[in-house]
Amino acid sequence: MTTETGIDTRVIDGKAVAAELRTQVAARVKEFEQQHGRVPSLTTILVGDDPASNVYVNNKHKACAEVGIDSADERLPADTSAEYLAGLIDELNRRDDVDGILLQLPLPDGLDDDALSGLIAPEKDVDGLTTLNAGRVVQGRDALVPCTPSGVMILLEHAGAELSGAEAVVVGRSNLVGRPVASLLLAKNATVTTCHSRTRDLGEVTRRADVLIACVGSPKLIDGSMVKPGAIVIDVGTTRTEDGLSGDVDFDSVLGVAGAVTPVPGGVGPMTIACLLENTIKAAEARASA
Repeated sequence: MTTETGIDTRVIDGKAVAAELRTQVAARVKEFEQQHGRVPSLTTILVGDDPASNVYVNNKHKACAEVGIDSADERLPADTSAEYLAGLIDELNRRDDVDGILLQLPLPDGLDDDALSGLIAPEKDVDGLTTLNAGRVVQGRDALVPCTPSGVMILLEHAGAELSGAEAVVVGRSNLVGRPVASLLLAKNATVTTCHSRTRDLGEVTRRADVLIACVGSPKLIDGSMVKPGAIVIDVGTTRTEDGLSGDVDFDSVLGVAGAVTPVPGGVGPMTIACLLENTIKAAEARASA
């Protein structure tokens, strides 16, 4: 869309990019099966009956089936003890027929998300949340990268972002998205600024960004006045509001200002599951060659 700024904003189609990645993963799965006589395997663990988590897990299993990855689903009641869950994770860690383990978060009250997800063997940590994988990302080493940050980087590449020397601003510092995506940008030689709830004059900082990543979960926090003309804007935020799903970026006001922007839904979301599939085949390949 072009406005008085003269900028024709490109809307980045995350669904199309995710479909390309799934096709690549399916080809790798076939090659893996031919070489090793089995298909990669992912096991998910869902504790409790949270409706959103149930939908997410079902979508992950459907995606696995579409690319030929075998998947198993461990469903546990909300009152499951930490000791039982830890024992299950330990069992899955030791099983040779399990390549990837995904503990669906958040866990019910009384269970420690970080402590329990940290029990997953790093080589099977397809969510990229263990301390070892997080440290490898910070150091710029090969790792199982958290799925959403990985998807963000693929979308930036698809959008033609020249990251070396670029000014990149990440709004959000969560361990799940903000911190790892900042590390990934730094590894691409971008100059990275991380903003958060204590940042003074957020708009003054974001207007410097050639690449702007919004990942705080605050609906329409970033509007067109906070965006540098021509910048690439990646909206990771997804918040359910009375008007439907909302991103961190006020999409309509950014059109005609940004050079490219991801929509919500249809932007980063589809990439997350596609990158989970990629991490699963990557984990299987690494284990098979160890």
